[in-house]
Amino acid sequence: MQSVKRRMTNIENEKNTNHLQQLVNDYITQKQAELLQLKKGLLGKEEFLTQVQAHIKHFYTLTPVEERQLLKEFEQYIFGYSKLSPLIDDREISDIRVVSFDNIRVKRNGRRMDAGITFSSEKEYRQFVEYVATKNQINVSNLNAIQRFTDVESHEDFILRFTLSMPLVNTYHEPYLCIRKVPKNFPQMKELISKNMLDNNTAELLIERFRQGSTLICGGNSSGKTTLLNALKETLPDDVAILVTQQADELTTKFHPDMMFLHSLPGTAEGQVSYDLKDISIAGLTMDVDFFIVGEVKGAEALYLLNAAYTGQICAATIHAPSADRAPEKLVDYAMYGSRYSRDELMKMMDCFQTMIFMEHYKVKEVFACKGWDNESKSLIYERLI
Repeated sequence: MQSVKRRMTNIENEKNTNHLQQLVNDYITQKQAELLQLKKGLLGKEEFLTQVQAHIKHFYTLTPVEERQLLKEFEQYIFGYSKLSPLIDDREISDIRVVSFDNIRVKRNGRRMDAGITFSSEKEYRQFVEYVATKNQINVSNLNAIQRFTDVESHEDFILRFTLSMPLVNTYHEPYLCIRKVPKNFPQMKELISKNMLDNNTAELLIERFRQGSTLICGGNSSGKTTLLNALKETLPDDVAILVTQQADELTTKFHPDMMFLHSLPGTAEGQVSYDLKDISIAGLTMDVDFFIVGEVKGAEALYLLNAAYTGQICAATIHAPSADRAPEKLVDYAMYGSRYSRDELMKMMDCFQTMIFMEHYKVKEVFACKGWDNESKSLIYERLI
């Protein structure tokens, strides 16, 4: 008897899944205009759902109970992220990686593990990827097989940073989808102390040095670089004009009255307008600012950051590097992409970055002070503070 009930339940679930997939497909292939109107705020949620309900009644043969259930599931799909919504809601999860339709991984409290959730089929997963692209106005054609984009609106607690690669560039035949969750209510310095990222004395030291001279925060992936930079910039006085340039909208502000944010805009098709970090860094440096921040240095924008710091502008940035004293070398590597300076000349200029911080496993591991340039050894002189 139990096996019969289980089989009937599975059949019913499969039927509901098929109806949802068909309805999603209707809106992806036939009714994209309504999805775009919803995204742009030209169509309200209630009006949109009323139209969906009418569509279900007209094209689907369902009981009133089944209609309501389908509408509810579709609402969660459209206004959330379907089966990934519980993972996005979970505050202990920082990263979600969809390796295949039946292999979803998460990072929970710094540990990677199975999510306990799967899509029912490759078809359902592919449809979900198409919906994610449509919802975020992203083109995933062969010309745009790798996409990075940010959703700042769908979730009240998190900014969602997506990286999507399509089968054209993947070894296997399914898309890869990675989601980084960035808390909108990011922790302040007191909270970072309570979470043992650093102690009181280190916090006071970093706040003082952050205000007085340029700072470089380095480490590996998910080491806490952005979290620390977000907290440090909130300690700057209200009479300091701040400009933040970044690739994704990870740095935000809670309280500061004079903080402006620019983000890069990748072109998604031939001939489409694009602005990379180099472009917006150049534009930003023409503004009247006291403090210039680059969210994460990854390319030729390093030269403009370095020039700004070398001419007396107080700057801050994050960068991938294996230790505090190696961070200047990495920034110089990037600066050389578009520079006529020699490597030694650029390294000498790096003495304008007075503080180097190394992050690991969400903790401040090293703090170095740069004391100048040694002409004999052709190297920077450091003093380790932490």
